[in-house]
Amino acid sequence: MTLSTVTVDVLDPTPPYEQLRRQLADLVGSGVLAPGDRLPPVRQLAADLGLATGTVARTYRELEQAGYVRSRRGGGTRVAPHPPAAVTPQAALEDAARAYLERAAVLGVSTDEAVSVLVRVVGR
Repeated sequence: MTLSTVTVDVLDPTPPYEQLRRQLADLVGSGVLAPGDRLPPVRQLAADLGLATGTVARTYRELEQAGYVRSRRGGGTRVAPHPPAAVTPQAALEDAARAYLERAAVLGVSTDEAVSVLVRVVGR
């Protein structure tokens, strides 16, 4: 399985393992990845995203601790039979807004400027 929608933004101040964890949890929570679906092997996903294998392994461990996936030696990592419920759309938007403002800050853009960019884009 290829997770073509999963990306890691090197300009994002959020650590890569957390970006990956959040995206995979969202895919599981929304049902895009269904119970029993197999995630790519650690080495494959790391190579696909240009990450260290330890980064992907940490992501998988954290997802397993949170109940999203189950890993078995020789059996790979699969979506858990009863993963946590999906995040509400409001909570997902708030997370996206926080990430946007964090990225704006890294770029040296103030919160007011970042909001005005959104207003301009919406006005188009």
